[in-house]
Amino acid sequence: MQAIDWDDAFANMAHVEGSAALPGFWAARAAAYRAALDPALLVQDIAYGDAPRQKLDIVRPDGPVDGPVRGLAVFVHGGYWMRLDKSHWSDLAEGARARGWAVCIPSYTLTPEVRIHQITAEIGAAITTAAALVDGPICLAGHSAGGHLVTRMLCEDSPLSETVRARIVHTLSISGLHDLRPLLQTRMNDTLHLDAGEAALESAVLHAPSVTSPLTCWVGGNERPEFIRQSQLMAMVWAGLDVPTRCHTDGQHNHFTILDALKQADSPLTAAFTGHSEGTPT
Repeated sequence: MQAIDWDDAFANMAHVEGSAALPGFWAARAAAYRAALDPALLVQDIAYGDAPRQKLDIVRPDGPVDGPVRGLAVFVHGGYWMRLDKSHWSDLAEGARARGWAVCIPSYTLTPEVRIHQITAEIGAAITTAAALVDGPICLAGHSAGGHLVTRMLCEDSPLSETVRARIVHTLSISGLHDLRPLLQTRMNDTLHLDAGEAALESAVLHAPSVTSPLTCWVGGNERPEFIRQSQLMAMVWAGLDVPTRCHTDGQHNHFTILDALKQADSPLTAAFTGHSEGTPT
């Protein structure tokens, strides 16, 4: 039996033509979105800790700044815990904002400056800070490594308090990573510095859940097979632990095009982000 090439299994950019230009494109698109917003609706660089990257942005829906919102929707970015920041993703708040949600987008310290378990703690602190600023239910979403980070918020060793976890009504892992053990066999582990203990600790699929709110794993049909496997695995395992789960394969989207639907208020992906079943209107 041929050994799995784990570097290739996780090599999203190598399998998407023109992907090297995407970070610059995302940054420019997000900057243009911020520039077009009413400045009163965007609060940037709210500190949730003392480190330089421990900052978050909150984008409120249109209307009075002190007006009611449906709740807090948190989007955690990917980049294999080693690249990108909140400034690349501001425009992805649009769909949830149009549905009346305040959207939080945090940055976090990257590897190798910190270990992945420390990033998990940072995201817990970011969500806790945002939850103190925005009332109502909380919906979590994360992409790729961000999918790992939001599902870790649901585990029995969650960094979130019981009070904050009780407000979570839905979690959406988009192309998420839930079993980190294969990463031990990749070259990127030279940066991640995972060992066997941390890889197991940070694999949500190996944990018991501490919530019973629904979990949706959403993955593109044209992604690397490992990402499809990881989404299916997470949904199947936690379905057996009394968490309402579903795994949705989204057409022929790849690891990057899958995110664009978050900009559309009426897309099934945005519906899932804000806690509604696919196709169910708000």
